[in-house]
Amino acid sequence: MTVPAGPLAELAARGFARVPGTTMTALMGEAGRVAALAPFFASWNRLETDAFMADGGRYRRRRIANFSAEPGVPGHRRGEHRPHFQAVVHNTLNGGLDRWFAPMEDEIGASAPLVALLDLGRSMADALHGPQSWFVEAHQFRIEAAAGAPGYPTPEGVHHDGVDFVLIGMIARTNLVGGETVIEDDAGNRLAQFVLQDPLDAALVDDPRVKHGVSPVAPADPALPSCRDVLVLTWKRGGVPGA
Repeated sequence: MTVPAGPLAELAARGFARVPGTTMTALMGEAGRVAALAPFFASWNRLETDAFMADGGRYRRRRIANFSAEPGVPGHRRGEHRPHFQAVVHNTLNGGLDRWFAPMEDEIGASAPLVALLDLGRSMADALHGPQSWFVEAHQFRIEAAAGAPGYPTPEGVHHDGVDFVLIGMIARTNLVGGETVIEDDAGNRLAQFVLQDPLDAALVDDPRVKHGVSPVAPADPALPSCRDVLVLTWKRGGVPGA
């Protein structure tokens, strides 16, 4: 896939880029059309509760898949289901243990939109860091909120993920206020803050250079259901851990 010059230049200059959903869907080609995206987006209604929240919260639902990519070999190959692990230094709330989340559904893991987003993200990861053996994780998140019970997209605070490149794509905001994406440097200086609002609005993050986080969310109408759905894709050099 062709590397998008504008976002890549912004990434190289600032360590992050914000890309409108209209640009993302155009880059995805046929996979960015409504007919392909509708069943992909609908899968967020089938996520399972995250039971590993050290704060006791039950406001997060998720599924996960992992993939590998090798230099000179097109595409990503899905790996066997495995736990997600983050060091405590990167996730002070939930780090330091293997977290077994529900697997991404097979048809979603092989769907045209996910394949296109993986290829697009890899093109930028390769351009930033050079072609690598990549270990890739795909995270589907739903953060739920209710009156008097906000949801926390990043309960660990502003953080590094401990990877090399991150693509965060908005899926849907339903009856929601808050959820502002924050970008900071390691000294805590605020570099940017913005809301991913529309479908596939994206934040691209050169993770070793900058930290990211998201402010809490709450329902706009307290009498109605409220949630924030996002897809997070990460690339980490070195190939599949333990392989």
